Amino acid sequence: MTVSTSATVGPAAGTGAAPAISLRELAKHYGDVRAVAGVDLDVEDGEFFSMLGPSGSGKTTVLRLIAGFEEPTAGRVVLGGTDVTARPPFARDVNTVFQDYALFPHLDVLRNVEYGLRVKKVPRAERRERALEALETVRLEGYADRRPAQLSGGQRQRVALARALVNRPRVLLLDEPLGALDLKLRREMQIELKHIQREVGITFVFVTHDQEEALTMSDRIAVFNNGRIEQVATPAELYESPASSFVAGFVGTSNLLTGDLAKAVVGREGTFCIRPEKIHLGADTDAPVRATGVVRDVVYLGSVNHYLVELDGGTTLTVLSQNLRGDTAQAMGRRGERVELAWADAHLIDLSRGEPLTATPGEGEPT
Repeated sequence: MTVSTSATVGPAAGTGAAPAISLRELAKHYGDVRAVAGVDLDVEDGEFFSMLGPSGSGKTTVLRLIAGFEEPTAGRVVLGGTDVTARPPFARDVNTVFQDYALFPHLDVLRNVEYGLRVKKVPRAERRERALEALETVRLEGYADRRPAQLSGGQRQRVALARALVNRPRVLLLDEPLGALDLKLRREMQIELKHIQREVGITFVFVTHDQEEALTMSDRIAVFNNGRIEQVATPAELYESPASSFVAGFVGTSNLLTGDLAKAVVGREGTFCIRPEKIHLGADTDAPVRATGVVRDVVYLGSVNHYLVELDGGTTLTVLSQNLRGDTAQAMGRRGERVELAWADAHLIDLSRGEPLTATPGEGEPT
């Protein structure tokens, strides 16, 4: 293992203070398996930062390396300008919230939240005051006397969050903490978590494989693949200007045009991406017709319909259309219909360059 001793590093270039987290050439190998293969990353103070990727991409391992639960094979972990690579977890100014919450079932909510302060031998009156403040922050005032078994999944999640916040860490690490919740509660807690993060001002680093979750909450997102970071960007930048085919396919639904089809549709070779909601089904738009095909299937999703259109060149594209009229029978009746597909130049992303095709402002924009 290659680690460095505790030292202070300077602030990031162009800023007046060191980032909350700096990772430099961070690597973790398990035998011949490279779980993390040389990661460089800065997370600024007060950010809600997400690490997004499929299972096995390295995101959780990076979180554990930041927390000190794993030792790196190479590289450095720097927190607030101080190299903590060789420090144990308890000597780092971070706290972690896990997916299973890890609450003590025999303790009431208040004592669960107080637990970390008891370990640190904080005086009883102070730890009670801080625990009650933490419960108020997560909107659980009045629940201090309950046991975890008497709480809903969302309430237990907030108790775990309060237990982490009560220690007033510089960085809070969250390892897929919403994974056990049902979809409705999960979405409610996404908004709640972001609200709490803004209120307390602590840096949150959130690990998830759910791209919608990351887009909803994050200031910035790092997309992981095979132990490396493919792209770091804001949610809008990540979705509208993916840097690679992997990012385009993993973050949202993406249609890829390659090979002979790309040459026929775009006019030149390469790999191009067009999002389903950017495509118009039919020629009733100012955007030029790009391709023709046949509707092979229609997927009804309540607020939207997904049309699967097989192009004359053989590739199938997904087209998303809002269900404004609520006429499901009419939408389903389009199976087998021959259609034209249109989109604006500005909405086609050239993945060999990682940016949209240039177009004259206003030219080719849909009505």
